[in-house]
Amino acid sequence: MNKEITEKIITRLPPSPTGLFHIGTARTALFNYLFTKQNNGKMLFRMEDTDKERSKKEFEDNITEGLNWLGIDYDGEITRQSERTDIYKKYLNKMIEDGFVYEAEESKEGDKKVIRFKNPNKEIVFQDLIRGEVKFDTSELGDFVIAKSLEEPLYHLTVVIDDFEGEVSHVIRGEDGISNTPRQILIQEAIGAERPVYAHLPLILAQDKSKMSKRFGAVSIDEYKNKGYLQDAIINYLALLGWSPQGEEEIFTLNELIEKFDIKKVHKGGAIFNIEKLNWINKEHIKLMSDDDFKIKVLEFIPEDIKNKIEENPELFNKILPIIKERIEKFEDIIEMTKEGDLNYYFEQPEYELEKVLWKDDNDLMVLKTRIEKSIELIESVGEFSAEKIKEAIWDYASDEGRGSVLWPIRYALSGKDKSPDPFILCEVLGKEEVIKRLNYVIEKIQKS
Repeated sequence: MNKEITEKIITRLPPSPTGLFHIGTARTALFNYLFTKQNNGKMLFRMEDTDKERSKKEFEDNITEGLNWLGIDYDGEITRQSERTDIYKKYLNKMIEDGFVYEAEESKEGDKKVIRFKNPNKEIVFQDLIRGEVKFDTSELGDFVIAKSLEEPLYHLTVVIDDFEGEVSHVIRGEDGISNTPRQILIQEAIGAERPVYAHLPLILAQDKSKMSKRFGAVSIDEYKNKGYLQDAIINYLALLGWSPQGEEEIFTLNELIEKFDIKKVHKGGAIFNIEKLNWINKEHIKLMSDDDFKIKVLEFIPEDIKNKIEENPELFNKILPIIKERIEKFEDIIEMTKEGDLNYYFEQPEYELEKVLWKDDNDLMVLKTRIEKSIELIESVGEFSAEKIKEAIWDYASDEGRGSVLWPIRYALSGKDKSPDPFILCEVLGKEEVIKRLNYVIEKIQKS
């Protein structure tokens, strides 16, 4: 008989330490966590490490570190199946005694024996919080193996015993675990365990609806962290993989998700992993960062040569930060900006070919010189040196001469780049003295030519 959600909620997070902590495991952990927290329950954490050859301490550490980074905590100590062999052995002996399991030859040669569950060949029906009523004919399963020996229990047995002893009320896991449920229910009935409530989450799919691969998002949480995705953004995006909130709002903190999440509103169909959507969510969370937090994070990704320049001119760096915030979707983008030289020109006079300062079809360097000189005169007249006031000073002249013919040369002289912030923002960031110096540099180049 299923437990009602009104009773004490106990869930579990049971990763296998056979690989790095990845998106699929993180999403399952989050949904368990949200459901548990909003019901004032407990979430147990156990390592399903019965696969001794593939289970490694480094993977266990990676999983726990990933959970900590995401802010997903659990109750009590970590339990490890590898340390519970005696408990499983006790249940196996009792099941042999009660006639539910038997020792059988694994191969025709008869050189190795396993312990098989005696299948009653009946229909199993259970209610899934997401999928509704689910039916299985267990006769198709045959007598299935639950242990290699008394000392070597297998997954279906260990998971049922652990859930029973942990008083787990709700099993929330991926859809790929649904086919395991009939075997586990049969074992529950054999050991006298109460059946938990099941909720099977939709699979996470690549954009072409194929199974996730390393090429399409199925990488470790570490990789997203190292690329400069924020913890809040990853949590936010994972929550939307298979669940839709009411209304139009899509940007949530972890606490807001605890309040709004509804396991019964989780979709049945596969959840498409969309890196563009993740990038958009990450950018929205970057916008929400305080200036101090943003600055600290930027400095994690700034190369050493730029850091040295920042130390020499910290005020200039503070002026650049809003431009960086506007430009990036994830903090790794800063590395690309520096490779492209999109930060260097703030700290030093850029070098460029004189012809590139000319706007499109303009080709008269003496006319360019006149326009630069007039621009300098107008810029010198600006009192409060803000982008708005600089624009007011230059705009009418630029409109008369042709905006591109006036504004492009200013922009290019200041940045040496085809793409950069608009000339008024560049002027404000660099300051009046530096702007006039760089515009005079164009005049010097014209005179030398």
